[in-house]
Amino acid sequence: MSPAPAELPLFPLQTVLFPDGLLELKVFEARYLDLIAACLRDSTGFGVVCLRHGSEVRQTDQEVEFESVGTRAELTAVDSAQAGILQVRCRGAERFRLGPSRQQPDGLWLAGWTPIEPDPLVAPPSHLEGVAQGLADAIAALESEGMRPFLPPHRLGDAGWVANRWCEMLPIPMPAKQKLMELTDPVLRLEVVEDILRRKSAGS
Repeated sequence: MSPAPAELPLFPLQTVLFPDGLLELKVFEARYLDLIAACLRDSTGFGVVCLRHGSEVRQTDQEVEFESVGTRAELTAVDSAQAGILQVRCRGAERFRLGPSRQQPDGLWLAGWTPIEPDPLVAPPSHLEGVAQGLADAIAALESEGMRPFLPPHRLGDAGWVANRWCEMLPIPMPAKQKLMELTDPVLRLEVVEDILRRKSAGS
C-alpha cells in the first residue's frame, strides 16, 4: 500500500459524515470536479468536514471555518450523465483530526491530518438492544418503500454502526451530530442516542 498523503483535500459541507455512512454529492464546481478526477485517477479519497461558518459554494471574500474532526470519504460510484456535473456516491471511512490547513488558488482546501482509531467492535449491551431492534425495524420499513439509505453490510450487532446510523437519521442540530461523531466510545454514543429517542418518544 502506498503511504497516506501528508495533506488531505477537503470537501467542507453543511453535514456530518459518519464512518460507513452514505454520502451522495452533486459536484459542479471546477475545484471539486478536479478533485474527483484526481481521486479516480489515484484511487484516493478526500476529507469531509462540517462547516461551522461559510457556504459550501465558493463565494468571493467569504470566511470559511470548519470543524477540527472530519471523516475521510471513499468513492463508490461516479456518474457523469450531465456535462459539467458529476453525481458522486461515497462511503465514510475513518475519522481524522485536522492539522494545519491551506487554500489553493482554485479554492480547494488541503489540510494535514491524523487518522483516528476506528470504533472497537462491541455488541450493543442488553439495556440498548431495543435501540438496535428499533433500527432494524426502521430499515425494514424504509426498504419496504424502496428506500435504502444505508450501505451494506448492516451490522446490527455492532454498537458503533447502530449508533452512527441513528445519528444520521435523527433530526438533531448539526453541532450535536458532530459531537456524537467525535465520541470515541461507541457504547456511550449509543447511550446518547437512546436518551434522545426516549425523550422524543416522551414528547410525542
